[in-house]
Amino acid sequence: MLKLTVHEVDASRWPDFERLFESRGGPKACWCMVWRARGAETKNTKGSARKLAIKARVDDGVPIGLLGYIDGDPIAWCSIAPRSTYRPLGGEDDPSENADEVWSLVCFFIRREFRGQGLTEQLIEAAAEYAKRNGATVLEAYPVDPGSPSYRFMGYVPTFEAAEFEGTGRAGTRRHVMRRSL
Repeated sequence: MLKLTVHEVDASRWPDFERLFESRGGPKACWCMVWRARGAETKNTKGSARKLAIKARVDDGVPIGLLGYIDGDPIAWCSIAPRSTYRPLGGEDDPSENADEVWSLVCFFIRREFRGQGLTEQLIEAAAEYAKRNGATVLEAYPVDPGSPSYRFMGYVPTFEAAEFEGTGRAGTRRHVMRRSL
């Protein structure tokens, strides 16, 4: 089984993030901005504008996610950050929770040749550890059922169930809202 080495995306890791996203099949159209865009950013749907927007967040020190490496090569990504840094994702606001302590695990990208080897599970665990180290008490995710025609980049319900997430509701017709206490 492959074992990922995982690092937070910060300014020093930007070249690796850029290389992964611009690789063949990479998410260079969205730059993981679909759920982050706010205000005027929502109108800038071109990959180049989204790249600039995510780069600005990295330069400002805003958490955006983790890169997974094999032999020093970035091959995997997951978007993990405080829920407040995203647009509303469909989870319920609990007045008893500190909003800064709820983090969202939103999407994944793994290069095609590395898929199906248990790397999503490793990214989920790394994301949980990273969120907890940064003050999160709850990790929320929005996976879909296997076979869903859309939102597959958000992961699958059985994968999150195996990682001890519990369903708390739905976000639209396809996405489930699942949570794990940290």
